Amino acid sequence: DKLEKIFHAFFASIPHDWYRKNHLAGYEGYYASVVYCYFAALGLDVHPEEPTNKGCIDLVIRFQSRVYVIEFKVVELTDSGKALEQIKAKGYAQKFAGQEVYLIGVEFSSADRNVVGFEWEAL
Repeated sequence: DKLEKIFHAFFASIPHDWYRKNHLAGYEGYYASVVYCYFAALGLDVHPEEPTNKGCIDLVIRFQSRVYVIEFKVVELTDSGKALEQIKAKGYAQKFAGQEVYLIGVEFSSADRNVVGFEWEAL
């Protein structure tokens, strides 16, 4: 819940003028890049587009011997609940077997330009 609130406050602080005359808010990569920059600036071990045998994980963060597997979705482009569902369906956590792993699905709305869905699960 704390991470969801941090994400929400962070995206709420981005000035609306930055979205003018562009379509950034409609692209999953925009949100992934902003979150990547946030955690990279904190000095965390961050891996965008982490490859697996079934695709790429949007973002992997290693912190205090934990692994956070994060998938982002834009809800206007897919049904809600698909971010966490994709992590599970593609077995993204398998490559981290034997480690403390957290799966996090984050969904954004291009209209709201913010987090509208946040699900997580500890393995």
